[in-house]
Amino acid sequence: MFKVTPSAAEQVVKAAQAGGTEGLSLRLAASQNPDGSIDYRMGFDELGEDDIRFTCEGVDIVMAPEFVPLLDSTVMDFVTLDDGKQHFIFLNPKDPTYCPPTDA
Repeated sequence: MFKVTPSAAEQVVKAAQAGGTEGLSLRLAASQNPDGSIDYRMGFDELGEDDIRFTCEGVDIVMAPEFVPLLDSTVMDFVTLDDGKQHFIFLNPKDPTYCPPTDA
């Protein structure tokens, strides 16, 4: 199951409000690169006929069925990285570049 942290959910809601896309779902997609790493895409969209739909942390999420295998067990978070900038990140154990978070 794909999960969204409270921090990421808060930012998704803020982005929808700022962009005038309230009421639309967060659409997620992913593709696997030749080296095995995964590229993630997201945006606001309406529910499609064959889409998988669920809600996590109050965020309505949709994805095409073909993306479920890559996105299953992924956690989307919103964090401040070492460069001081805030980013959405995807923690996916299926991605060879995945490094589990450590408690600091």
